[in-house]
Amino acid sequence: MKTTTTTTTTAAANTKLILLHPSSNFHKPTTNVSVSHRLWLLFFFTFFTLAFSLALFNTTLPNPTSLSPTSTIPLPPSISDALLHYAISSNASSSSSHMSLTEITAISNVLSTCSHTCNFLVFGLTHESLLWHALNLNGRTVFLDDNEFLVSKFEQSHPYHGIEAYDVSFATRVKDFKSLLSAAKSQLQHDCRPVQNLLFSDCKLGINDMPNHIYQVPWDVILVDGPSGYSPASPGRMAPIFTAGVLARSKKGGGDKTHVFVHDISRNVERVSSDEFLCRENLVEAVDLLGHFVVEKMEDNRFEFCRNSALASLRSSSESSGNEDGDDDEDD
Repeated sequence: MKTTTTTTTTAAANTKLILLHPSSNFHKPTTNVSVSHRLWLLFFFTFFTLAFSLALFNTTLPNPTSLSPTSTIPLPPSISDALLHYAISSNASSSSSHMSLTEITAISNVLSTCSHTCNFLVFGLTHESLLWHALNLNGRTVFLDDNEFLVSKFEQSHPYHGIEAYDVSFATRVKDFKSLLSAAKSQLQHDCRPVQNLLFSDCKLGINDMPNHIYQVPWDVILVDGPSGYSPASPGRMAPIFTAGVLARSKKGGGDKTHVFVHDISRNVERVSSDEFLCRENLVEAVDLLGHFVVEKMEDNRFEFCRNSALASLRSSSESSGNEDGDDDEDD
């Protein structure tokens, strides 16, 4: 019996030993699973914290589109008045070639009437260029000038204004105005017709080396204040005036009318060119040295710039002959 008991006891002891070992091995994985769960919880908590932080950060940043120049936030009247005030004050104490109060106000009033955004094309970089860009805050203002160095300097001097300026070349000369005008009038049904894409034109008064996209923009306002035209060797403004007339009549989209301003319209070249290609019947205002024309779109099958083309040509011929040598003594 003892032996049996001893054997039983030994067996029991062995059994206990056998049971203890599995029990110890069973609890070890439980500890590992607990640590694994904690790691997963920590991962998800960190992930969602980062995601929430990024979302909160993005919502606090200003929307870039709201700061773009094509936004529709109107220019506050107080800022507009201040710009006009300082520009006029500066002009009053400087060169006579700068615009007067009434001239600047006339252009500013038209820019302020654009229904949404205004497409504003300006021939000539002048003292007022930054003012035009500022007054057309929500629109697109493009400057064209024949001085490549001046264009580059203007862009570099104002890198944060979003200036869009291009240099163009002019093959015309004031001394050749009479022959250029005669050649253009003889080609009214061909290269110098009033409705066309000037990019493909061979008209001597048409500007065909502007950037391609310029011909596709429906311009609301065009200002001709360059190039220089005081001396016989100057390029003159007959080409920009002709080009403005064609762009206004040929535009696709936008409003039916285009406001065209011509500065120094008292000079022979500007006055005669305006009569021929912008037309006296489209003149709505003349203040100081600024002429304001409103030109409407035209059908493709029209080959006359003005309704009273015969009268305009007669008037232009007489004025051109009477002032052929006028303004030759000035040098800018």
